[in-house]
Amino acid sequence: MGKRLLCLLLCLLLCPFAAAEEPADFIRNTELDSIGKLIRTYDTPTLKYTMEKFLMEGEICWLTRIWVQDPGRQIRKATSQWKENLLYPEQMARQIPGAALAVNGSGFVSPQYPWIPEDYPGESRDYWYTPLGSVTVTDGEVLRNLEGVPYYGLALNAEGLQMYAGADNGEVLAAEPSQTWSFYTGCPMLRDNEDILPAEWEFADQHASRTIIGRVDRNNYLILTVTRERGKGLTLRRASEFFRENFSTEWVYNLDGGQSSALLSRKQDKKNMLRLTTKGARVVDIMAFIE
Repeated sequence: MGKRLLCLLLCLLLCPFAAAEEPADFIRNTELDSIGKLIRTYDTPTLKYTMEKFLMEGEICWLTRIWVQDPGRQIRKATSQWKENLLYPEQMARQIPGAALAVNGSGFVSPQYPWIPEDYPGESRDYWYTPLGSVTVTDGEVLRNLEGVPYYGLALNAEGLQMYAGADNGEVLAAEPSQTWSFYTGCPMLRDNEDILPAEWEFADQHASRTIIGRVDRNNYLILTVTRERGKGLTLRRASEFFRENFSTEWVYNLDGGQSSALLSRKQDKKNMLRLTTKGARVVDIMAFIE
């Protein structure tokens, strides 16, 4: 009887520590489901991620699997100065204390990239050095609300990142987002693991560097970073196949790519963020993850 009681006490003492050490819903890569070579891990009680490097169609790609305990608090945004300039992702990452991982975010309008959708009021120069998207929210402040122009993009609230594809702005703002990120109207790629890329969209068939994010659930996210280090990059349609073949996602969204694409990471015992992809261009905002 004494031995049974001792075993029971040991189990009760050890079980809580095992549960805290490894959240059951973290999509950790294992020998069974790994995509590529494990390059980096980050493991704390509130933030965990793994980074794998692999080849897809001959191009170097990175897959980052992320678990955050409180996405509303731990997913952050940093921006360049509204209507004034663009900044390198590394510069913006330094604005976020404790940032452990960061990628580039929204597409933007500038003298070099002057295109705006036809339903945006005004002229291109009215939007220079600002992100695309009919709604822009930064740290809870609504900087843009183009009434009557549907919103295509991401928004962060207490329940994590949400994807919108043609939503009324009132619906987006009613969810009280703290941040938004947006690009072209065709950038929502998957919904409930089903392809929603526009069938005739030429951009989706072009090869380029890519930064693509997918949501598995409230706490788990995937980021696919496609480089052009060996060739010409990847099409959005091929990237869509990659997600559908390997994961079951609630949604997948294409952030800005090309020269804007960036992947930055901080080792767990270090202070500085390092860029893991080749140096790119200045951008309008980033998405970062903190402990």
